[in-house]
Amino acid sequence: MLMRDVFCNTLIKLMKSDKNIVVIDADLAKADGTMPVRKAFPKRALDVGIAEQNMASIAAGLSSYGFKPYITTFTPFATRRICDQIAISIAYAKQNVKIVGTDPGISAELNGGTHMSVEDIGVLRSIPDMVIFEPVDAVQLEKALPVINAYDGPVYIRLFRKEQPEVFGPKYRFDLFKADVLEKGRDVTVFASGIMVAQSLEARRILKEKGIDAEIVNVHTLKPIDADTVLSSVAKTGCAVTAENHNVIGGLGSAVKEVVSEVNPIPVISVGIPDCFGEVGKMPYLKEKFKMTVSDIVAAAEKAVSLKK
Repeated sequence: MLMRDVFCNTLIKLMKSDKNIVVIDADLAKADGTMPVRKAFPKRALDVGIAEQNMASIAAGLSSYGFKPYITTFTPFATRRICDQIAISIAYAKQNVKIVGTDPGISAELNGGTHMSVEDIGVLRSIPDMVIFEPVDAVQLEKALPVINAYDGPVYIRLFRKEQPEVFGPKYRFDLFKADVLEKGRDVTVFASGIMVAQSLEARRILKEKGIDAEIVNVHTLKPIDADTVLSSVAKTGCAVTAENHNVIGGLGSAVKEVVSEVNPIPVISVGIPDCFGEVGKMPYLKEKFKMTVSDIVAAAEKAVSLKK
């Protein structure tokens, strides 16, 4: 199932029992999959048009009256375009607003560099009190939304719109503030997020054939990062790779390096978008272009292990 459909269906379920949830779109309800909310709850679904800053301000105002607003739009418009409103009207004012940005990083594909938010995590990670969450698959998203809805404070959900390979089974237990150790290993840790998790699991298989035992950790919450799991893993493996659909500056790689550099400095190699703007292209091409393939994760792990020695 499309991730956007899982998001919408789960949100509708939550709205049936939580009368304070409202959904605000900026002329992208069809693209983001929230159109069914209008049919289910026409009085609790708003469209402000192409006016994202206004959308964020309206959400902050509604929150001050006890509502739980979810604002949805493409990722660049949900972050850099409304950064001041997020910082002041939402975070500084301690408003309970959930910000949903769709098509992060290279998943913007043919919309090109203007819509390719390679910096959104870095932008919001520097704002106090923000929680940043990126689901891996439909199972995790469905289990995460009730937890996020119950959390009192601003949360940014970095949502891939299309289908994702299944990583978690139905028995998966979600913890917003705890990273998931998907596979245990002893030689290198691969910390991955979003679309890079499934690729990291495939990289582990290849590394195993090369005699390298990789530990794979899904870091679904980028802020606050689960420092305990990060430090526990690298204490065992002695080196790490980070794999993310984001600029290698400011995102998962930076967060992991900040943690380990203060407590247990080790080699950490980052796989992600280099410090450049995006461009038009389909995801397979963009992964090759920015060296975000399975082979790139494998090469980074080999390099990290060699540096450790």
